[in-house]
Amino acid sequence: MGIFDSIKGEAKRNFIARADTAKGDIIYKYPENNVRMLTQLTVDADEVALFVKDGKVEGKLGPGRHQLDTNNIPFLSRLIEGFTGGNLFISEIFFVSTREVAGVKFGGPIGDVRDPETGLGIGTMVYGDFSIRVTDPERLVVGLVGMGRTGNEELLGWFKNQVLKVTRDRIAELLVKKRWPLLDVTSGAYTEEIETEVIAGLKPHVDGYGLTVVRMGNFHVSIKEEDEATLKKLGKDVAYSRLAGGFQQYAQGQAMLGAAEGMAKGGDGSGNGNALGGMGMGMGFGMAQQFMNQQQHQQRPPEPAPAAPPADTRSPAQRLKEIKELKDAGVLSDEEYNAKRAELMKLL
Repeated sequence: MGIFDSIKGEAKRNFIARADTAKGDIIYKYPENNVRMLTQLTVDADEVALFVKDGKVEGKLGPGRHQLDTNNIPFLSRLIEGFTGGNLFISEIFFVSTREVAGVKFGGPIGDVRDPETGLGIGTMVYGDFSIRVTDPERLVVGLVGMGRTGNEELLGWFKNQVLKVTRDRIAELLVKKRWPLLDVTSGAYTEEIETEVIAGLKPHVDGYGLTVVRMGNFHVSIKEEDEATLKKLGKDVAYSRLAGGFQQYAQGQAMLGAAEGMAKGGDGSGNGNALGGMGMGMGFGMAQQFMNQQQHQQRPPEPAPAAPPADTRSPAQRLKEIKELKDAGVLSDEEYNAKRAELMKLL
C-alpha cells in the first residue's frame, strides 16, 4: 500500500456516511466499529443513524451533518473506551431509511390449493412486488441484531418469506370461506381482495420489527397451462351435470350423444352418410332430451301434495350461462333454449 492509499484511508475514517452503493437499501451497517472522536457523520434527509452496543440502541441522530463529540452528543460518553484517553468510542452504526421503498419483488410456490368448484388440488404460484416502510427504526435494528440479520439482503430475504407465507395462508383460507373458483382467482378477478387480506395478515408478523407493507403491485396468482385446461373442462362438466339433474344422468346423456355421433360417422358407401349423420345426431339429441324428461318425471313423487324441491341457489345469470353452454353443445334446441331463457329473464 502506497503513502497516498494510507492518506486516503485515514481521510475516510474521519467521515462517516451511507455508501453510495447502498443508497437504495433499507438498512446499511457502517463497516467500522471503532470510531474516532470529532469524526464527521452525515445523515441524509430520508434516514436516521442509530448507535448500537451489545444489542442495545444507545442513541440516534437525525438528518444533517454531525461532529461526533461528547460535548455536542452526550450519549457518546457511554460508548467511550477508557484506555484510549477518550479519543475513541466503539459502536455499531446503522443507517435506516425512513422513506417508502417500492418495487421489492417476491414470488414462489404456494403449494397445492383445493379448487372449491371441482375439488381438485392444484399446484399454485404467486409473484409480484410490494413497497415497504420502516415505522420504528429502533425496533428494526434491535430485532435484526437479535436475529443475527444485520444486512439489507438478509432483511429482505426474511421479509419476502413472511409475505409468501401469509399469501399462501390467506389464499387457501379465502378459497375455503368464499368458495372462489381457482380459475377466477388466477384471472385476477379477486386481486384487490387478496392484496388487502395479505397486507392485513402481515401486520402481526412485521409490526413488532417496526415495519409495514404500504401496498402491493403486479400481484398475480398462476397455475400451469395443463392444470388450467383441466379445470375448465371439469368446470364445464360440473355445470352440465347440474342442469341434467346429476352426474349419472349427464354421463348417460353423453353416452347417447356418443352413440349418435358414431351413426353419423358411419355410412353404407351409397352417399347417404350425411343423411344418416343428420338422423343420428337428431336421434341422439332427442334421446338425451327424452332421457332428461323421463328423469324429471320419475323424480316427481306420486303424492298429490309433493314436498317442495330444494331451493336452487344458482343465480338467474349463472343459469342463463349454463343453458347457453348446453345450447352451444347441441343438448338444447333453439325452441327449448328460448323458452327457458324467457323464464329466467323474468327473474332478473
